[in-house]
Amino acid sequence: MKVLMFGWEFPPHIAGGLGTACYGLTKGLTSLKNVEVTFVVPKAYGDEDQKNVKLLGAGDIAIKQKRFTYKDKQREGETVSFQEIWKEITYIEVGAVLIPYVTYEEYEKIVSEKGLLGTQISIQRENIPVPPEVEETEEYAKLKFSGGYGSSLIQEVSNYALVSSVLATSLQFDVIHAHDWLTYPAGISAKRISGKPLVIHVHATEFDRSGENVNQQVYDIEKAGMENADRIITVSNLTRNIVIQRYGIHPDKVITVYNAVEPHKAEKLQEHKKNLDEKIVTFLGRVTFQKGPEYFVEAAHKVLKRIPDVRFVMAGSGDMLRRMIRRTAQLGIMDRFHYTDFLKGDDVNRMFSLSDVYVMPSVSEPFGISPLEAMRSNVPVIISKQSGVAEILKHAIKVDFWDTDAIADAIHGLLKYDALSKMFRRYGKMEVENLKWENAAAQVRRVYELAMNL
Repeated sequence: MKVLMFGWEFPPHIAGGLGTACYGLTKGLTSLKNVEVTFVVPKAYGDEDQKNVKLLGAGDIAIKQKRFTYKDKQREGETVSFQEIWKEITYIEVGAVLIPYVTYEEYEKIVSEKGLLGTQISIQRENIPVPPEVEETEEYAKLKFSGGYGSSLIQEVSNYALVSSVLATSLQFDVIHAHDWLTYPAGISAKRISGKPLVIHVHATEFDRSGENVNQQVYDIEKAGMENADRIITVSNLTRNIVIQRYGIHPDKVITVYNAVEPHKAEKLQEHKKNLDEKIVTFLGRVTFQKGPEYFVEAAHKVLKRIPDVRFVMAGSGDMLRRMIRRTAQLGIMDRFHYTDFLKGDDVNRMFSLSDVYVMPSVSEPFGISPLEAMRSNVPVIISKQSGVAEILKHAIKVDFWDTDAIADAIHGLLKYDALSKMFRRYGKMEVENLKWENAAAQVRRVYELAMNL
């Protein structure tokens, strides 16, 4: 079975749990018999681990386009704008939906008018030949991708779909797998070009990221992905219910497959020594509404009233970071707080090895891989009941994200009572070691088979 998989990030270049999950899943899939994965990202850096997957960068794929230049001496070599010859041209054929000299806004308008998304576009006008003073030539070009989440994100999502149509005609595959809304248009495009079944993977929805104030454009992309998919994988039943209720998708189409965690290599298990005797409580994740950082700060304030010699670490970045810094200053606990910015790779392992408690007070967490990483490092965890990972973990303390008293009590208990902490460390590590990507991958392969009607 050959899988064409579209993702937005891949280790070591990640911005959160999505890239980590994609890496673990691809590794699990290729450990199964007769499964090959070609993984496409917007931008490949060259230092990714490709032992278990063939990695392609969309920015490295050549796109065929047609160019029109004047032949007369007065305007020789001058490029003709698309608008100038629009009324005179008979036929414009674009091999990969890249229309030369049309702005992004104009492209969107054409797509919406024609009802197309990432498929081959042939625009016909009247049966009038190309003007004799214009020469038509074909050439190849490459689109540039930042590979990030900047102001041009929507445009890059659209361009990514253009590249996917090229890949759909040049690669051999049996099923398409698209991760999260950023790649759904690419998945749809590849399906329409190839006729192969599409499986989308919902790692989060716009309701998780934005609450009730959803970005309509993102919501529409998500809904289009779900409607065009042959099967939908969600990372928890919490997310599955959102897909069914908020997007109107039939329950039979939506299947939950829980995430897992990569086992530690032997050399990673070496603990880093603390430079102080104080306990450390850690929040690790994006400092955004979804992750509930304010509840961590408020609970920390309550803990410090009872145990003054505790240090709190907020490891992450996001739009609420400045607000959190101001709040800790207002509460007079800045000397007890440390802000590390975003951590990844070995820095995450080092942070967990220094931590005595890990807290994930997410307002809405589709799954949440970081608690598994903490438990793998022998750190007891406190997680919100509003997280998908709460559905499968037994040896974790579960609280409502908004109940800062309960969070504070849980932190106090784990710091104050060694027997309680040791119990969660021991059984938590045993529990998480049984959550293997190979098992998740086997379930995903079964979803592929359902999509392929095998």
